[in-house]
Amino acid sequence: MSTIRHIFRHATRLGIAAAALLAGIVAAPAAFATEVPLPGTGDTSSTTTVPATVHTVTVGGTPGWQIALFVVATAVIAAVAAVLLDRMRTGRRRELAPSAH
Repeated sequence: MSTIRHIFRHATRLGIAAAALLAGIVAAPAAFATEVPLPGTGDTSSTTTVPATVHTVTVGGTPGWQIALFVVATAVIAAVAAVLLDRMRTGRRRELAPSAH
């Protein structure tokens, strides 16, 4: 096994371990969350829960003309990328010898 492959194998394992550690750190605050009583309420074992107030947003959103503009812009960008990639691919293609036709 070459030295480069050996190094990349260990680097990959280190990267996976770092990602798992980062996921554990991110998930830890939610796992250890507790209810903190309001100041001056007394005993922490007899906390009462207050129902959450939900505010529904009825105004706002994205207008239809903006959604249409996003769709058109995405289509144009995709078309330009497709044309550029096709031109790059045909530019790298080797030309066949005239006797091969």
